[in-house]
Amino acid sequence: MSSLPTGELIWIAVQPLARLFFCVACGFTLAKVDLFPAVVAKGVGQILLNVTIPALMFSKIVPAFNSDNIVVLGPLLLIALLFEGIGVTISWVIKQLFWVPHRFRYGILAAGAFGNVGDIPTSVVMGLMASAPFNGTYDENLGVGYITVFILVMNLTLFPLGGRRWVEMDFEGPDVSDEDVQEQLRLKHKRLLASLQRGLLWSSKPFRSAQGPDRSEVTAPALTSANDCEKVPESGDLQESTHSKESTFSPSSTIVQLEPIPTYSPDPGLHKHAVVRTTETETQDGVPSQPLTRRLICLCRDFVRGLLYPCSSATVISFIMAVIPPIKALFVSGVPGTNIPPAPDGKPPLAFIMDTATFIGAASVPMGLITLGSALARLYVPWSQLRSLPIGAIATLAAGRLIVTPVLGILVCQGLTQVGLLDAGNKVLRFVCFFVCCVPTATTQVLLTQVYSGTGNAEHLAAFLIPQYVLMFGSMTVLTAFNLHLLFG
Repeated sequence: MSSLPTGELIWIAVQPLARLFFCVACGFTLAKVDLFPAVVAKGVGQILLNVTIPALMFSKIVPAFNSDNIVVLGPLLLIALLFEGIGVTISWVIKQLFWVPHRFRYGILAAGAFGNVGDIPTSVVMGLMASAPFNGTYDENLGVGYITVFILVMNLTLFPLGGRRWVEMDFEGPDVSDEDVQEQLRLKHKRLLASLQRGLLWSSKPFRSAQGPDRSEVTAPALTSANDCEKVPESGDLQESTHSKESTFSPSSTIVQLEPIPTYSPDPGLHKHAVVRTTETETQDGVPSQPLTRRLICLCRDFVRGLLYPCSSATVISFIMAVIPPIKALFVSGVPGTNIPPAPDGKPPLAFIMDTATFIGAASVPMGLITLGSALARLYVPWSQLRSLPIGAIATLAAGRLIVTPVLGILVCQGLTQVGLLDAGNKVLRFVCFFVCCVPTATTQVLLTQVYSGTGNAEHLAAFLIPQYVLMFGSMTVLTAFNLHLLFG
């Protein structure tokens, strides 16, 4: 295909994002004027998770996949795990460089690992691939099918494999004031700098005399002893000494209504698990941890249980049906190697089920985006206390998710294409991989934070989340145009 001019690339990139923005803005506005209360959002969330999203996955995966292109699942699983690993690494680096509120010390790792790989990519892919330069409905179905792999990986790593524990651990133990957290980080940096200075001083010596230290070594102990004069309190001691101190954020200033978030992942048993966790913690004090074999059995049990949730089971079943021609031919016409008598209307016998799933699934994306907007509207950031916010961590996490991760993700995908793991001619696959790495943090973390905090508070997460969703419209437009240029330019 001939190269597309820059203006056309930008126009193609803007159209699906404009539709996404409109849906999110509608949900935000309705929530602000109290026309979309939390109880309604909760009901819509249940419809999304148990009805419309499974229908969407079924209607897109079965027609798009077959035994020839199913081999892309391996590379997609690898890329999904790599993207989560990149996010965790970036968040860990941010945590070492900038202070993070005590009640978000592990949540920042989850914010880096789990992106909104559900409604946002699905909306953009369905809008972008329905017309040129892509191939219409087939590419649209194929793109959504690829996205379901990222959704499945996120569901499994967040719930059965324990990613939600990062959010849960934020609310274990006594609180620590922001001032003490900042002081602890300052002393940590000071120790690191002193160790670096000692290392440089040691490496600058060409050799050491076998007969004993020379005269210049007399000053080395002075550096060590000067540094040892200031002891850094251990984390446990620091928490005990600050148990009575209040955090800079007022606990009563941000009460967010509990509601499901449309990122294809809330665990229906989450509230129950939160209660069970508290009970077990209280009744097992001083009891040795479970043996490794039992923990592995529990992990496998939770993994299988995670596959039984509607979104996960719909994805797995749809992929199985798509690669078995006789079963696929019951729903889709034109399957090679099959000869199944049609229904009286000339369509496959079970085509009405596929039509119904398509009809129901079409509601999932706009409903999900509207609910996303209402969830963002209920978050509260204490802008009047701007000086007390962790501005450095907020800004770097937003830059990490929306700039650094996309750059690294594109480099990874290009590298995998060069070595042949990704098909260079499969532009739908490459675009989906490019796009999924530039999404903001998953709003599912809002629900997890509200549940595990015990009070419905999510003020720390809100300060990190809202800037990302404000900036994503600009960053996504640029990155989408750039990705199209890589593929078609």
